[in-house]
Amino acid sequence: MANDIGRRFGGEPPERMGASAERGAEYTGRYVVLLDQADPERGMNALRSTAGVAAVERVRGAEPESAAEILARPGTSVLFDELAVAVVDAPPDQRHALVTTAEAEPTIIAAEPERVVYATVITEARQAVTGFFPAYRSDERELQRFAQSQVAAQLGPSWDETTTTWGLQAIRANLSGQTGRGVKVAVLDTGVDTDHPDLTRCLEETASFVAGQTVEDGKGHGTHCIGTVAGPARPAQGPRYGVATEARVLAGKVLDNTGTGTDGQILAGIAWAVSHGARVISMSFGAPVDPGELFPQTYEQVAQRALQKGTLMVAAAGNESRRPGFVAAVDRPANCPSILAVAAVDRAMATAWFSCGAINGQGGGIDIAAPGVDVISAVPNGGLGIKSGTSMATPHVAGTAALIAQAHPEASATDLSNRLRSGASPLSQGADEVGAGLLQAP
Repeated sequence: MANDIGRRFGGEPPERMGASAERGAEYTGRYVVLLDQADPERGMNALRSTAGVAAVERVRGAEPESAAEILARPGTSVLFDELAVAVVDAPPDQRHALVTTAEAEPTIIAAEPERVVYATVITEARQAVTGFFPAYRSDERELQRFAQSQVAAQLGPSWDETTTTWGLQAIRANLSGQTGRGVKVAVLDTGVDTDHPDLTRCLEETASFVAGQTVEDGKGHGTHCIGTVAGPARPAQGPRYGVATEARVLAGKVLDNTGTGTDGQILAGIAWAVSHGARVISMSFGAPVDPGELFPQTYEQVAQRALQKGTLMVAAAGNESRRPGFVAAVDRPANCPSILAVAAVDRAMATAWFSCGAINGQGGGIDIAAPGVDVISAVPNGGLGIKSGTSMATPHVAGTAALIAQAHPEASATDLSNRLRSGASPLSQGADEVGAGLLQAP
């Protein structure tokens, strides 16, 4: 494969785990290397011979048990076979050689410093904006869709959460004839409370990619997201909060119990999810980017490869905005064009004050919006809790994708993405805030 304009090669990163004051980014000191799928071994051999890359362990997504231990092993590089992507640990004095080798070797498509990522959840209390004035469009089809969503809202109590959360009512999941039966949705996050009475029935498989930690959720973030995706139609307590009540969940722990992870752990989880037949991957995490910063080539290519294998990746847009005064760029990896970026709206259908926006040019757009403020879902120890963030909006989209996949089993991953966006209900905000509009269940 010849080098082309789309390739990206990063320079030397800051010291391990050192935060850059200007970028707000953290690096591990390793590199994520994207290889030609037709000949990944050639690229790795080039790095071995010229960049001091020594031990390289191959990990298959279907065999996740050793991935966490290998990723934590100093001086060891990991090659994920399904994705043809490697996390490379080179000695500090060989990092320049790694970059120059990557630039010269045609079977190395991209080499970028490995970043640290975080769960995207908001804990700060903030009063929601009230009042919603819909944008009336001259397009007859859009008017009809808006009218349908208004009628749907009137069929039950307006945001009365006695039986169903406001988020499910807003996206009409409570009115859908689909349940997501049998559709696999991977939730890559902080793990899950495997004993939660509402979630035990939906868990298809679990895996931890964090060394020294089981899949059990010590943060509560992953459990909450999984509940939104596939909580039961009749939970043990409280209102219904799950979108796709009969979906099958692959719970991958890629963030530790503080809500922190690395690109390597994320990629391990993606490889595992794809190899296990996930139709959708829900990713409620991210790392901040600067205005004008391009999307990461490695994640973009991995997302394209996942699409080819039938898997759609959905990610949180990020919570760094402080609207109305400041709008931050969409986080990575949600800023990749082939990953569906999800913004958050509140009960009044206003853009959530923290939700990132499409301020960057190439990539960095918002695709769709979903409920992300005061969201009720499962939390560890068997209970329910309320959280806010684009993290909470994202599993609404992943669950809805499962509903669409059940209704259209022949649909490709790209079809799922297109159907999600084309089915959205228009909002008054611009596409830079809410993309195609408010998510709607089929």
